[in-house]
Amino acid sequence: MDIGRFFQYIAQGTAYTLGVTLVALPSGLILGLLFAFLAVYAGKLANRFFSIYSTIMRGIPPIVLLFILYFVMSGAINLTPFWAGSISLGIISSAYQLEIFRGAILSVSAGQMMAARAIGLSKVQAIRAVIFPQMIRVAIPGWSNEAAIVIKDSSLVYAIGVPEILRRAQLISASTQQPFLAYTTAALIYFALVFVTNRLLAKAERSLAIPSNP
Repeated sequence: MDIGRFFQYIAQGTAYTLGVTLVALPSGLILGLLFAFLAVYAGKLANRFFSIYSTIMRGIPPIVLLFILYFVMSGAINLTPFWAGSISLGIISSAYQLEIFRGAILSVSAGQMMAARAIGLSKVQAIRAVIFPQMIRVAIPGWSNEAAIVIKDSSLVYAIGVPEILRRAQLISASTQQPFLAYTTAALIYFALVFVTNRLLAKAERSLAIPSNP
């Protein structure tokens, strides 16, 4: 295999890596946001439940949950390797995002919710109009870090045969006996994905920042 085809073959795995990330990260975002608001505003029982959920999910290695979904649960649900990997990473990410968003919500003064309710807003309206715009600014740095982690953790799906970047690098290494070049190429692609993602989120953070007084 010539050098051009070598790089092309590994780079084609980027589509699978991005596919897994674009399922896992947004699903973790939706669940994390929902769980965070329920944990803060739905009472002590909900707070306790989601604290237990977060502790359990953050204590399980992602690849273990992936194996449970793909191998153990295969008799009950028929998941392809791609979906087993994406769902498992999304579940794990939801626990981390829950903590990111819960911390961001709690950083907003409780008095602002009271003030919003005092002027006639419902709890949902107050969350949407008052709490959410402030907490999202606080959450972006932590969420940027989680996005980078999910991109890198997407490499775990190689273990069940998804032909993403690492899997292709592994196959190239075995067939060409050039592991350094194969894995260095994979590392550079992952670095580029994380770098671009972090730059975009840093730009979003700056755009949402409250201007300081001159």
